[in-house]
Amino acid sequence: MRRAARWLAIGSGGLLVLIAALYFARPLYLDRIYYRGPASDHFDRERFFNPEGDTNTGVPRKFGWRKMWAMATGQEAPGWPRSIDVHPAVPPARVVGRAMRVTWIGHATVLIQTQGLNILTDPIWSNVAGPWNLLGPHRVRAPGVRFEDLPKIDLVLVSHNHYDHMDLPTLERIWARDRPLIVTSLGNDTILKARGMSAIAADWGGATRVRPGIWVIVERVHHWASRWGEDRNRALWSGFTVTLPGGNLFFAGDTGYGGGDWVRTVAPHGPFRLAILPIGAYHPRAIFGGNHIDPQHAVAIFRTLGARSALGVHWGTFHLTDEAAERPPEELRQLLIANAISVDRFRATAPGQTWMVP
Repeated sequence: MRRAARWLAIGSGGLLVLIAALYFARPLYLDRIYYRGPASDHFDRERFFNPEGDTNTGVPRKFGWRKMWAMATGQEAPGWPRSIDVHPAVPPARVVGRAMRVTWIGHATVLIQTQGLNILTDPIWSNVAGPWNLLGPHRVRAPGVRFEDLPKIDLVLVSHNHYDHMDLPTLERIWARDRPLIVTSLGNDTILKARGMSAIAADWGGATRVRPGIWVIVERVHHWASRWGEDRNRALWSGFTVTLPGGNLFFAGDTGYGGGDWVRTVAPHGPFRLAILPIGAYHPRAIFGGNHIDPQHAVAIFRTLGARSALGVHWGTFHLTDEAAERPPEELRQLLIANAISVDRFRATAPGQTWMVP
């Protein structure tokens, strides 16, 4: 009996030592170097940062491990049922000329069809947004376009490396099928290359030619990046402007408002025919305000950009924060009315719903 107790104590002590060793050795197996380059006003030669400061960006400590675990394991929460009905669309193969057909697929994934181009933003068809697609927020809305109905994709914009925006299994499927041009920001190409995909990565302000008269400009936004915790801000985050005849397209990716300077940096790259702006994952604002804009900030950004139209995304797909699944579009509508902005100009469509942008 005493011998068993002794071995149990030794085993328990050994396990504690192993756990402690794994904890303190995290940088050895969780950190990654995705980019090497000269220092700049947002890169210190090791990690990227927001020029106006990184206050309140990152994983919120006040949110609570119990609540984070509930979200990671797909448990139901108030205002978040396990599933919400979706009526998938079947887009045409191409949309030629000036016409612009836009379909929100879910979260930050949007299919834009115009000028004979099929453009896809932050594509995710996976059911779980997290490591190994096993642990993380669970999808409550199916994609608004089934993958098998997705037309051939010419251009993919990947804003940053969070799992809900850089979904490697989805990107691999698109790459294997279509070999699109993938444009992203610094360091993210390293992650894609490790999975056999090629991408063009640029710093804020960098431009990539798609075809004559059509360019992708990598834009500054206010966010952060990480896939494993210890690799925080080893890769850059961004939005994108796509120059197009008849008015440009802006996709904000994922962003907080910060000091708002980034919006004033983007505005001269218009005129914008369409701005794709996140409106969800913001409550409680005191905790998530540094990471995500809310409908009020989205309306302010829409006005500063001077966009003719806007599409609200990043809501009601994955349970990320406390607001109910349908709350962001409701709040957006109230704000538009209060600011005398036509609700037809700034829409939050259902997944699969087609919008022919004027």
